[in-house]
Amino acid sequence: MKFLIVNLFLFFAVSNLHANTHKDSLLVKLKKEIQNKSIYDKQKLLRIEEVKLGFKQKQTDHFNTFLQLFNEYEYYKFDSAYYYGKKLLQEGIRINNKKKINESKVKLASLLLHAGMFKETFDYLKEINSSVLDKKYKYEYYCLKSGAYSNLAIYNNDPNFTRPYNQRAVEYLDSAISQCEPNTFDLLFTLGNRQVVGGMVNKSPTFFLEILKKYELTAHQRARLLTALAAFYQDESQDDQRIALLAESAIWDIRSSTRETLATLLLAEDLFRHGDLDNAYIFIKNSRDDAGFYGNRLRKLKIESILPDIAAQVDMVAQKANNKLMFYFLATAMITVIVLLISFVIFIQLKKLRVKERIIEEKNNELKVINEQLLFINDKLREYATVNEKYIGYFFDVISGYILKLDRLKKNVERKILAKRFGEVLPALHDIDIKKERETLFNTFDSVFISIFPNFVEVFNSLLNQEDQIWPKAPELLNTDLRIFALMRLGIKDVQAIATILEYSVNTIYVYKMRIKAKAFVSGDEFDARIMAVKAI
Repeated sequence: MKFLIVNLFLFFAVSNLHANTHKDSLLVKLKKEIQNKSIYDKQKLLRIEEVKLGFKQKQTDHFNTFLQLFNEYEYYKFDSAYYYGKKLLQEGIRINNKKKINESKVKLASLLLHAGMFKETFDYLKEINSSVLDKKYKYEYYCLKSGAYSNLAIYNNDPNFTRPYNQRAVEYLDSAISQCEPNTFDLLFTLGNRQVVGGMVNKSPTFFLEILKKYELTAHQRARLLTALAAFYQDESQDDQRIALLAESAIWDIRSSTRETLATLLLAEDLFRHGDLDNAYIFIKNSRDDAGFYGNRLRKLKIESILPDIAAQVDMVAQKANNKLMFYFLATAMITVIVLLISFVIFIQLKKLRVKERIIEEKNNELKVINEQLLFINDKLREYATVNEKYIGYFFDVISGYILKLDRLKKNVERKILAKRFGEVLPALHDIDIKKERETLFNTFDSVFISIFPNFVEVFNSLLNQEDQIWPKAPELLNTDLRIFALMRLGIKDVQAIATILEYSVNTIYVYKMRIKAKAFVSGDEFDARIMAVKAI
């Protein structure tokens, strides 16, 4: 049992959701179609112009041409339809055809009823001789009389008159039904209309539903049928279905260029009752415009009596919305001011912070420069330490060798002098070969230097054009040109010192340096800087 209840609840919930969605989509579509009214009107006016043009060209069968034009204008514009209705009557009188005269009066009476002109409608109805009408027009005649009394009942809205008027309306519908062929649209529509007029809307709209299943309807027929069908959905739970039917009916009215329409008025009233003021206002204005365009004075008066209430409610809601908007605006303005003040304070603090950050950044950059300088100095110190270590060892070794040699020479000379062998003293001194010793000194220097700066020769020659490059011949490691700049790389910048070490004059050293720098493809200062930049290992 619980499972059944849950299923029923879900079924009705889904059904209601579907109906509500369908209703909303139809309301959106209706508003779009209202914007397209001029398109459908152009199509209708084009058809009317074609009928008029055909009549001008042939000038035959005046009655049927006037009837065509009347039918085109009947639900579109009262004045034009009335003009051609009078032309119909005049043509019937001109050809002295009683049947056509009475058919014309049926058409005129029907038109006057559309315009809400009840007295004139009944005046024409009194003049109609129904005995000369065929079944089709008799059907229209009885439907017309029924419509006149049912509309009169709605207009009077008085218990003393409404009931008898409706009873007479039902009686005339029964007469209309008797003129219908079995299983026809007219029969089913009139039977359904009888349910509505007879107040039997609590029953199923069987006849109207059967029409929707069986017949291919025109836009105007579908609009009329859907408006009538909406009368069967009066229960509160059926509001969405009724609104959907009226919205769809209004859509078909627009597509058929029907300006004598009831659907948008009923739809606006329903939406107003349900609090949908925006849509109600849109559709009541559209209904008023249609009534004004068509010329239905009675309906226009009714709309004008409803419109102020809807407009007042819309204004009230708009005022509430404006008040709420103003409140939100003021609240937003206050919040904005607070945010701006806070932002200003934050901005000031950030500005101060940025100043501090800039100072810190500057100090960091200074520290970075100092660190780089310290690293450079450290590298140089390591380099100098390496150079000094190797060259100190080298010089200790050389000096020690020379001390030993001098010691041996000293002892040998002393021994020969003591022995009074003076003639052997000079030959002993000749054992020391200064040139050879100098060559040994340079070779040792070259070997130690290249071990510290192995890529010195390559860097040196990379600063010269290929034809000017200086490469020492084996087994030499350096030559005089290279040795001058090698001594400079070791930090000996005094030309006199370099000249003394290499046993050259100062001018000769200057010439060597200038000649080499002149051949370099960089400036002299750049050449010196590149030489000094050669890395030690």
